[in-house]
Amino acid sequence: MPSKEKKQSYIEHLTELRSRLLRCTLIVVGAFISLIYFSNDIYQFVANPLQTLLSKNSSMIATEVASPFLSPLKLTFYVSLLISIPYVLYEVWGFIAPGMYQKERKFVVTLTLISIFLFYIGILFAYYLVFPLIFSFFTTVGPEGITVMTDIGRYLDFILSMFLAFAIAFEMPVFIFLLNWSGITTPESLSEKRPYIIISCFVLGMFLTPPDAISQILLAVPAWFLFEVGLLLSRIFVKKSTETKEQERD
Repeated sequence: MPSKEKKQSYIEHLTELRSRLLRCTLIVVGAFISLIYFSNDIYQFVANPLQTLLSKNSSMIATEVASPFLSPLKLTFYVSLLISIPYVLYEVWGFIAPGMYQKERKFVVTLTLISIFLFYIGILFAYYLVFPLIFSFFTTVGPEGITVMTDIGRYLDFILSMFLAFAIAFEMPVFIFLLNWSGITTPESLSEKRPYIIISCFVLGMFLTPPDAISQILLAVPAWFLFEVGLLLSRIFVKKSTETKEQERD
């Protein structure tokens, strides 16, 4: 009898998971369909940091036959995913929350909201600050007589990789906080390893950005700063949490 109840419970969880995955898929598809009409405008907006720096005799080009159609659609799909992230995480939360304690729920909700906020901030930072700087450098550093005419497909791949790199880098405070909160390390230990972490930030910038010094520095410096923010928050909140647990034991 217990085995039968366990099997029913397992099937119910799978059914619920399927329903939530279906709703997430419908939200992404719905967002994509709603934005298809504006796909060219979305691409134009994302390409604006480069296009404003091109000379009058230059423009973006398409080297493949289907690029003018597929590149805006591809970007629109990723925008749909980006817009749908809060709802997808809401469905994930609805699935795992029943198995958590009240304190754990508050902790996870707070950390998730902060993570989403930092994820979006990383993308905005890349678009409004990093892109104008690196494109200004790229369009002026070339030999005289060379006209910059970037392929729209290559440009899309470039900006998507940059968006992802900065979105991940801006999660640094959450990552540092989780390492300290879980007991894997301590703020004191991380402070002693600061020189190695700074070097790691620059190595991360080297792997996640194009092979130019400006992009690497623009990623490494914020990542270092956000590491310090995560370290400060860990010292405040992890210490407070430890003291609270010790008081409860007493």
